[in-house]
Amino acid sequence: MTLAVRELSKRFGATQALERVSLHVDGGEVLALLGENGAGKSTLIKILAGIHAPDEGEVLLDGQAMRFAGPAASLAAGIVVIPQELRVVPRLSVAENILLGQLPVRRLAGILPTIDRGVMRRRAAALLADIGVDLDVDVPVGALAFAERQLVVIARALGHRARVLVLDEPTAALGASEVQRLFDVVRRLRDQSVAVVYISHRLAEIAELADRCVVLRDGRIAAHIESPPFLPRILGEAMGGQTLLAMPGVARADPGAPRLSVAVADAEITCRRCEIVGLSGLLGSGATELLRRAFRAATHGSGGGEVAKAIASGIGLVPGERSAALVMAMSVRDNIVLPHLKAFSSAFGRDERRIDAAVSKMIALLDIRPRDAGLPVGTLSGGNQQKVAFAKWLVGRIDVLLLDEPTHGIDIAAKALIHRHMASFVAGGGASLLSSSDTAELLALSGNIVVMRRGRVAGRMVRDEGFGEQRLRDLLGAGT
Repeated sequence: MTLAVRELSKRFGATQALERVSLHVDGGEVLALLGENGAGKSTLIKILAGIHAPDEGEVLLDGQAMRFAGPAASLAAGIVVIPQELRVVPRLSVAENILLGQLPVRRLAGILPTIDRGVMRRRAAALLADIGVDLDVDVPVGALAFAERQLVVIARALGHRARVLVLDEPTAALGASEVQRLFDVVRRLRDQSVAVVYISHRLAEIAELADRCVVLRDGRIAAHIESPPFLPRILGEAMGGQTLLAMPGVARADPGAPRLSVAVADAEITCRRCEIVGLSGLLGSGATELLRRAFRAATHGSGGGEVAKAIASGIGLVPGERSAALVMAMSVRDNIVLPHLKAFSSAFGRDERRIDAAVSKMIALLDIRPRDAGLPVGTLSGGNQQKVAFAKWLVGRIDVLLLDEPTHGIDIAAKALIHRHMASFVAGGGASLLSSSDTAELLALSGNIVVMRRGRVAGRMVRDEGFGEQRLRDLLGAGT
């Protein structure tokens, strides 16, 4: 089985998203697809998924030109795309989400069709077992953490018997053990002659998993490396024309007065001014739920009034899923100022000039591309959407930032930029709770780290009393 794209081009208004892109991936291999945010990866994926039609060029399966009328046609052809923004139905169970579109049916009294829930549960559990995951298949997906929902979507893909599997930043919110579990699944699919397109900004993953590597830059092929080794220096230069940036640390200052305290079972987590407190934990640790509670919003929502009070008290939340942070149909401009409309209004209405000036400043400060504040935020690349999610808090009077996987799925340059703004935020007297599955990120940015397990504090690391990757791994592994 071979998937190929030949001379693909796609334009959106003045933006040339893809220009004469050609590549292929064979069954039984993993093709890594790299590029900075806005390089064209998302557009290419959406063409493969049947969401967009190319302006020029073609998609071929085993040499046959394909024209997908929509996502269902792409899926029927055996192309399964797992995007960064997970497509789940929160109120349905894990089993129902895994088998969406192929629910088993039986007939009551031989006449009335109904879902065969026993068969559904068994099939869902078997698909989860294939990737080494043990989840209660009757639990609503909306009650799961982001990383657990991601595993549900991966299990669903296996159920569709993919000929081509496209994984877009699949490990962004996974811990080390879950990443290795996913790699085992990918290798098993590769051995079964599935063609895998693997997209990641984590270059160590590319080195471990990929057979070939293609780099996109400004909508064109910038490099095509036919075999390992995939050297980070070469990849970084191909992606952005520059060498890779080192992870910045935070200029340490003595923490100030407590700004936020959150009760956790029989303990308390306190975040002080001029301090980043890191939250670390495996799947189901409770870190995401803790951040939501700190923002005065329970997992299932407690009403806009509570959220408004949190914002008024100076607390902002960047959630782990961009769809929860942004209104995709609204413009970049309106998303950025949405939490702060009162601050930009007077008795005479909204001050549009002040809004334009503030938004322009944020777009420049965070290098949001394209630099068009009127574009719907849903048309931006994932990394640029993430920058908008930050901008909406930096533009207002916020002194506590709650961050859940704030750099997942973004390129190296964008990650470094966000890290600099996090450091600047706390240096200016802000306080931050940072939940991240990226160990290097936590160790570089945090003043102290709280390890969580099943909603409880399982351990703590304080920088002045010993800080290191091995100790963090030991705390994460203790009692598992």
